[in-house]
Amino acid sequence: MNSIRAISKIVPSIIAVLVLAAPATSIAELAAGFDAALSADGRPAEDKDRDAARQPRAVLDFLGIGAGMTVLDVLASTGWYTEVLSAAVGSEGAVIAFNTVGRRDRSEAAITARAERLGNITPVFAEVGGLDVGMEVDAAITALNIHDLNNRGAEAVQLFLGDVMKALKPGGVFGVIDHEGVAGQDNEALHRMEVSAAVEALETAGFVVEELSDVLDNPADDHTLQVWNDALGRNTDRFLIRARKPE
Repeated sequence: MNSIRAISKIVPSIIAVLVLAAPATSIAELAAGFDAALSADGRPAEDKDRDAARQPRAVLDFLGIGAGMTVLDVLASTGWYTEVLSAAVGSEGAVIAFNTVGRRDRSEAAITARAERLGNITPVFAEVGGLDVGMEVDAAITALNIHDLNNRGAEAVQLFLGDVMKALKPGGVFGVIDHEGVAGQDNEALHRMEVSAAVEALETAGFVVEELSDVLDNPADDHTLQVWNDALGRNTDRFLIRARKPE
């Protein structure tokens, strides 16, 4: 899905307004050594194997995340994006890796190991709706999570988005990535989400949805398979949204 087609699927009546009003986001300068950090020996091989599908440089360029920023990785799990963000912000920046208390057993060891190896990561564990990072961050990102919250209902999604809104500084960017679903499919069972539902949730929470990117599109995914189906090879069709906390 390209940006214009994606927006037109959501709200056709305002497509022209969104396309014309979307700011020309400047590409942030990634920290020196970004590519070297992604290919470093210490980075897990399974992380490197996902780079082709996840397109880290293109995603960060679209979101405007770069050197010196403080970034919140929301529901970071074991930290694929945490390490990518660490490389992007560099030694002058910082990454806060937030996981829920319920995910602690399966994520703490991996996140702690990354923090000790990379030096600019702080792991945080809290309940959704109770996150307090003690500062305002420049940007936040969540990857492949919002569909799970959506499956639990609107209240769960808004608690989650409220945490992000509270953590971001005014004007801070929020990147949302998830497995794309389409109307007429059992998206809950497939672990997918319609773009329109994600946009609606973000706007309800008070975010300004600026633009959608096609960088994570996979036309070979027809949206009928569960996201872990071997036929997809972990490469689903994914939407990428850039939203922003109002100034």
